[in-house]
Amino acid sequence: MEVLLDARGLLCPLPLLRAREALRGLAPDDVLVVLATDREAPIDLAALAADVGRGCAVTSAGDVWRVELSAEE
Repeated sequence: MEVLLDARGLLCPLPLLRAREALRGLAPDDVLVVLATDREAPIDLAALAADVGRGCAVTSAGDVWRVELSAEE
């Protein structure tokens, strides 16, 4: 299942902190999708994914980043 976390407008470290909290409530095969406008968010969220053993895919559209933290690898 895909779970959306809208962190647009939040500055570092809030997108990271909210994503970390959201991951705690997910099943291992759930995907967390984070929408963020902070330019540091993709870097921070990729590091978080590596720390917790999840895949990470980053795309952008305009000034919005879409970061997908996929099921455990």
